[in-house]
Formats: sequence, structure tokens, C-alpha cells
Amino acid sequence: MSLTALLIAIVILVVVVVAVAAFAMRQNQRRQLRDRFGPEYDRTVAESGNQATAERALEDRVKRRKELDIRELDPQARAGYAESWRVIQARFVDDPRGAVREADILVTRVMGDRGYPTDGFERQAEYVSVDHAGVVENYRSAHEISGADAQGRASTDDLRQAMVHYRALFNELLGQPASKGGPQQQEEVS
Repeated sequence: MSLTALLIAIVILVVVVVAVAAFAMRQNQRRQLRDRFGPEYDRTVAESGNQATAERALEDRVKRRKELDIRELDPQARAGYAESWRVIQARFVDDPRGAVREADILVTRVMGDRGYPTDGFERQAEYVSVDHAGVVENYRSAHEISGADAQGRASTDDLRQAMVHYRALFNELLGQPASKGGPQQQEEVS
């Protein structure tokens, strides 16, 4: 084999190795995004219509989230918010619409106290999705039901479901697992 042929073979081999390594790295990044964002990954891909565009948007969310000073609530604030939630949930029986509106306001207040931006629903959902991907879809659903209610298109059962959705995010923001209190409590709003 001539020296030229050997050099060409080495260059081809290096190009193939670099291409395989780049592909493997991209697949690893894709897997990490899927793992981190869960259903939010699929929603973002479907919404953008392009996987690469969606992945760049999700990576941008992570970068923007790192710039925020997200903090835990102190125990007094946590207890106060938990009591506020209990009161709002108890009001659901007599005023489901008002309880859902108050739940939305309370969740937004908790977000603000934790350090999340609170200007605009979509922005809130994007930031929350970075840290709480497992419940951001709940938040989106609750917000959608609230919007339907504002137009007179939500039933009492829809409003009950909105409360369940808000509670899932509320518990996460307070640092309580969604299953705290048992799965039966998760489905019951009375």
C-alpha cells in the first residue's frame, strides 16, 4: 500500500470516528433532554414541528433557568401557603369557580416567592418545566380549564380537575411529593 493510500485511509477513518462520536454525543444530549423534560419534550417537539428546533428551545430554557435565583421556601412560608391551600380547597364546595381562580393566584404567588418569573403564563410554564417537568402538564391543563371557565365552558367536574392539577404543582413547589397524603387525596376535591 502506498503512503498516499495509507494517508487517505487514515483520514477517512478519522472522519468516520469523529462523525460517530458526534452522533453519539447528540444522541446522549437528546436522551438527557427527554429524561429531564419527559412529556414536555414531546409537546415542545410537536409544537415546533422540528426536533432540532425544539431541543434548542429546551436547552435555552435550561440556560435561562440557571440565571434565576430559585430558592426553597422557609418553613413558616411553607406552612402559611399550605394553610391557604387548605382554605381554598374547602371553598371549592360552595364556589368552585372562585376556588380555581384563587388556586391559580396562590400557585403564582408561590412561584414568585420561590424566584420564578410570574409575568405571563407561557413563560411561567417554561421555567417551571425545567425543575418540575412531571407536573408542568398539570399546570397547562389547569390553566386551560381556567380559560374555558372564563368563557363559561367549564363544568364543575372540569373545575375539580383543575384543582387536582393545581394541587400537583402546588405540592411540588412547596417541596411536598405529589403523593403526600395518599393517592386517594390526589383525586378528591371536596
